[in-house]
Amino acid sequence: MPKSLFQNFKVNISGISLPDKFTFPFYYEPHELSKIATQELQSYLETQNDFEHNFGLNDEQEGLVIGKMFGVLVCQNKQGELGYLWAFSGKLAEQNHLDYFVPTVFDMLEENGFFNQEQEIINTINREIEDLELQQEYKDALANLESTKVEAEQDILRHKDHIKQQKKVRLLKRTDAEKVQDTEAFQLLIEELKEESQQEGILLKKMTAYWNYKITDSQKIVDDFESKINELKELRKQKSNALQQRLFAEYAFLNLKGETRSLGEIFDNNPPAGAGECAAPKLLHYAFQNHLKPICMAEFWWGQSPKSEVRKHQQFYPSCKSKCEPILLGHMLEGIEMDENPFEINPAQGKEIEIIYEDDSIAVVNKPAEFLSVPGKQISDSVYARMKARYPKATGPLIVHRLDMSTSGIMLIAKTEEAYLNLQSQFIKRTVKKCYEALLDGIVDDEEGFIDLPLRVDLDDRPRQLVCYEYGKPAQTKWDVIAVENGKTRVHFYPITGRTHQLRVHASHELGLHTPIVGDDLYGAKANRLHLHAKVITFKHPLTNEEMRIEVKAEF
Repeated sequence: MPKSLFQNFKVNISGISLPDKFTFPFYYEPHELSKIATQELQSYLETQNDFEHNFGLNDEQEGLVIGKMFGVLVCQNKQGELGYLWAFSGKLAEQNHLDYFVPTVFDMLEENGFFNQEQEIINTINREIEDLELQQEYKDALANLESTKVEAEQDILRHKDHIKQQKKVRLLKRTDAEKVQDTEAFQLLIEELKEESQQEGILLKKMTAYWNYKITDSQKIVDDFESKINELKELRKQKSNALQQRLFAEYAFLNLKGETRSLGEIFDNNPPAGAGECAAPKLLHYAFQNHLKPICMAEFWWGQSPKSEVRKHQQFYPSCKSKCEPILLGHMLEGIEMDENPFEINPAQGKEIEIIYEDDSIAVVNKPAEFLSVPGKQISDSVYARMKARYPKATGPLIVHRLDMSTSGIMLIAKTEEAYLNLQSQFIKRTVKKCYEALLDGIVDDEEGFIDLPLRVDLDDRPRQLVCYEYGKPAQTKWDVIAVENGKTRVHFYPITGRTHQLRVHASHELGLHTPIVGDDLYGAKANRLHLHAKVITFKHPLTNEEMRIEVKAEF
């Protein structure tokens, strides 16, 4: 095993206790050893000259700006010595292999590997297809076929118009002949007119047959080319499918027991793009491959944030769910005792919901922070469950609108179907007015403003949201500053729309306030809680139509 990959700590760590369990990678507070390993990696990134990559940290550096997720894995060798491994997600400086970083699990860039060899065969087929499609003879055949079809359509249409005109002429002749009352002459005329009609019909059939022959003749030349092109496309499809299946089969991950599972097995032969290329699978695979015991790990972002999502330079982040969760929890971490999965812990345990107002048709409650609005996949305790138990005779759906689990504050409860429909209508018409209070983790320059950033879910990392102008739904927020205190800004948010995580993304995104809410563990940094509170709601009572304004002060 190269010494450059399993590295010793550069500082004295003798006084630091090992964690009792391995890091749960999808929600964690980094252990002190992970923090030290991270600091040493970040120090290297700040001073290294081993590779060139534009992270967007130097305005004078040229090239496409690409921030990166890095990972550290603290582990123990057979001699009981502690050290760490480094990894990056995807490629770095257009390479899979760099000094000091663990390699990719499967190297698609390996020069003599089967992937590149098969890919070159597919590229050769692509070039053959392109050569055929660009041949002048093929282009001429296509143009001739199209012009023949147009000419045929026009010629046949002209003859059909001629037939219609002649039909009118024959009708006039017949009408005039009927006035003469010469039976023999009339019968002769009828025969002549019938013969003319038949001849025109015969001519139309002959014209149609002639043009069909011409089109078929032109089509045959096109078909000869397209038959060759389609054969090549089918061959390309077969080669691509075979290469993909081989890749899925040979892209295999180790676990602590020495067992391997392929990408195809883990994802039922349908993995998301980039699966297996993240830092965490690389780190664990290398550790198991080299008989290193995983102790703890952490991942962090280095560089400028992408335009669509919120990533903060040097900040820790969990592993992504869609690509990494099936690999890590479904296989690689089997047999390793981990920190408890917080998503399986009921955050509402021991908390009570305060009833602010209630009558026969509605209730207004103050939801605590870290309390589900509706039942989740693993936890049923929620505002809905509590209200269902409190109002067992309620006829309405109870939950009129939702708050994020981490957000505290006012929620409306409908006890009757009529109240629910009335309040829903008010929300749809946007006549319900809401005010949120938030504490931002920094100083905001302006005193007030308007944010308009469309949002959609991050399909690779639910429930995170992305700013997306192509597919995102409109999301708009007014805001103003209440106070600045101890380097932080207290603000009011007035959401015009109600998208998932709207205020959190609008606060943290660089095109919004570029200052995350204190305690935002998705778009900022963890704290004792998310400092976001639904403070005021104004609506009309569904029965009396009386305007109601309810306020609950924030407790942070």
